[in-house]
Amino acid sequence: MNPTPSTTDELTGKIIGAAMKVHGKLGFGFVESVYENSLAHELRKAGFKAEQQVAIKVYYDGIIVGDFKADLVVDDAVILELKAVEKATTVHEVQLVNYLNGVGKDVGLLLNFGARSLEFKRKYRRPKGDSDRIGFRGLTGLLAVIAGKLLGYFQ
Repeated sequence: MNPTPSTTDELTGKIIGAAMKVHGKLGFGFVESVYENSLAHELRKAGFKAEQQVAIKVYYDGIIVGDFKADLVVDDAVILELKAVEKATTVHEVQLVNYLNGVGKDVGLLLNFGARSLEFKRKYRRPKGDSDRIGFRGLTGLLAVIAGKLLGYFQ
């Protein structure tokens, strides 16, 4: 069972706050793992369950069709996709939405520590009423996951 939108919005707000704290202390320019370890530490200090490099199976039509490692999963509710690049792109957003669809989680955060200011985007598995929050479903989602695997976006 997934949490309600109001609880996940509150949770993602707190996660973004912790990410801002990490980015404020470290700045930009480190590799992704430095930010991942720092953010996991901040989240745990705040009392959250923060699991790193979580192996997650992706199902389609009742069978396992692939797997990936989520950078962080917070309170078993929110998948975090961390980047340390100059600018987060639509490809990064689609990757996160595909993860959400593949595992049945409703909410994820894309956090980019590589820019001068922290970039963050809340992404949803299901549409929330605006074009920025539309995910992929069904065959489209599966094809996007397969394309991502072929292009090397999934480990």
